[in-house]
This record gives sequence, C-alpha cells and structure tokens, in this order.
Amino acid sequence: MTSVKDEPRATDERRVGRTPMPRPREDLPREIRVPRLLVVGSELGWRFIVCIAAAALVVYGVTKISFVFIPVFIALLLSTLLVPPVRYLQRRGAPAALATLAVFFTALVVFAGVAALIGPSVATEFGTIDDRVKEGADKLGRYLADSPLDLDEGKVQREIDRIDDRLREDSGAVTSGVVSASAAVGQFLAGLLIMLVVLFFFVKDGPRLWGWVVRLFPEGRRRAIEQAGQESWRALTQYVRGVVVVATIDAVGIGIALWLIGVPLVVPLAILTFFAAFVPVVGAIAAGTVCALVALVGGGPVDALLVIGATLFVQQLEGNVLYPMIVGRQMELHPIAILLAVAIGGITAGIVGAAIAVPIAAVGSVALKVAREQTDGGEVPVETVSC
Repeated sequence: MTSVKDEPRATDERRVGRTPMPRPREDLPREIRVPRLLVVGSELGWRFIVCIAAAALVVYGVTKISFVFIPVFIALLLSTLLVPPVRYLQRRGAPAALATLAVFFTALVVFAGVAALIGPSVATEFGTIDDRVKEGADKLGRYLADSPLDLDEGKVQREIDRIDDRLREDSGAVTSGVVSASAAVGQFLAGLLIMLVVLFFFVKDGPRLWGWVVRLFPEGRRRAIEQAGQESWRALTQYVRGVVVVATIDAVGIGIALWLIGVPLVVPLAILTFFAAFVPVVGAIAAGTVCALVALVGGGPVDALLVIGATLFVQQLEGNVLYPMIVGRQMELHPIAILLAVAIGGITAGIVGAAIAVPIAAVGSVALKVAREQTDGGEVPVETVSC
C-alpha cells in the first residue's frame, strides 16, 4: 500500500513525467491574412468598375435625350463666340437685353446673307460631288489593278462597289431613318428652335444661370465648382475660337490650291473642308480623300497627287504652327484621347456626336484637373492596408 507521505511525491512525478496539454484559446479571434497586392487590386478594381458603369450610364442617358442635349450643347459652343461682343456693348453702357438682341440678330442676318449668296449655286454643285467621288473611286481601282501590286481588277472593283453601296445605305438611313421626311424636318426645326432660344439666354444670363447651378452644391464645395466652371468655360472658348479659325484657314488654303490646280467644284469642296475640320483627324482625312478623288476624275493622277500634297501641307501648317498659336498648349489632348472621343461620339450620335465629342472631352479633362487639385496631393485617403 502506498503511504500518505508518498502521495505528494507521486503527484510530483506525474507532473514531471507528463507535459500538460495547452488549453484552447477560444476567446481570441483568428486573424485572416490577405496579400497586400490583392487588397489594393480589389480596392482599385471595384472603384474602376463603378466609374465605368457611371460613365456608361451617363452616355446612355445622353443618347436618350440627344434630341435636347445636342441643341443645348451646340448653343453652348456658339455662345462662346457671341458673349465677347455682348460684354463689349455692356461695358459701353448698353443694357444686357439690348446688347444680346443686337449681337444675336446681327449674327443671324450675316449667316442668312451668306447662305442666300452662295447657297443656291453650291446646293446644285453638291449634288454632283457624290457622282464625282464614285467615278474617282472607280478610276483609282483601275490604276491599282494596273499597278505593280498585281491586284485583280474584278476584286478591286467589287470592293469599291461594296463600299459605295454601304455608304449609300448609310446616307439613306441618315436621311430617312425610321421616320418620315416631314417628321425629320419637324425634328430639325424643333431642335433649331431649342438651340436658338437656349443660345439667347446663355448669352444674356450665362453668369446668373451658372451661379444658380453652383448654389445647388454644398457650401463647402462651391468654390471648387466655381473654379471648375471658369476653367471649363475658358477651355471651351479657346477650343471653339481655335477650331473656327483653323477651319477657315483650311477651307481658304485648300480652296486656293484646288483653284490653282484646276480642280472643279472648288466652292463646295472648300465648304466641305471647313465643316470637316470640326471633326478632328477623321474629318481632315475624309475631306482630303474627297478632294483627291474629284481631282483624279477631272485631271488625272498628277492633279490628285498635287491635291494630296497641298492638303498635307495646309494641314501640317495648321496643326504644327497655327493651332498651337491660336488655341495654346492648355487645350492639347493626346491623339489617342481624340480618336477615342471621336469614335464614341460617332457611335453615339453620328457626325454631330463626333463633332461635339472633342470639346466635351476637353471640358471633362479640365474639370478633372481642377477636382484633382482640390484634393490633398491629388489623392483621397480611403483605408489603411496592413502589410
């Protein structure tokens, strides 16, 4: 038998010979470790998706209200040309309403006079441009077939006919659409009326309208909104003035070159060049191609090459010398940004959308720049990510 004195000793032996099992710490939560790169990527990823979804929603909404949005934005563009003379008359003591009416109706009279002076003759000549371009394309196809490239004339002609048929179908769809001709004319007149009314009030009450918009925001953000509006207006004014001057120089320069070379349809081609300048990059290429094809029909490949050379010279002079001097460096967008803006605008609203896409992108770029300057170092603290 074991004596009572030996029991503590046995207990000590058990304590020494066996390692006690640790008790589970159920009261402490288990920490889950995630790679830092995955956390940062997910934070940036879902925010990027939200931004893209918001931009897509805005574009979708604009397409649904394009009947109103496009005239209003065109009125905003035109107001940059009419505001300076109105403000000049106001500084001379003229009331705001009277100065706006004087400038507004003077611009309408000048535009109507120019349209009445050259409109009838140009309208008849415009009808022949399509046929001349088709003839030029056919002639170019024959030259390509006879060239050292050894192209099959039948295949070249089929491709030219296919492109021509597609362009005719697209132009027919643009002209007729899904509505009747009377409905299309009615929509055009309604849009024109909206543009003129909005243009008048933009010129007359522009600062008051913008002040009302600024007051819609919280008081702490009004200063940033006001600065964004001023910078955007300055950028938009520079862009519109620059494009109008550059388009005029392109039209006059290329028109003189066409006249000296002896190309027919000089006036309608110059007008086409003027309006094509409002669609950056794509418009210049399209107008130059049309002029070259018309010259190919009228005078042969030598005249076509001369027209191409004159077009490239005028556009290089405009792009590298005149445009930076007139518009300045503040409005420069990367060519990729311009191409993407023109493509998105063309898909969304056709030729008009392609023309107004670049000023929208320019204004958006300036607004984002101001918003970035209003934050600390251009960044906003979101969350501390542990290593």
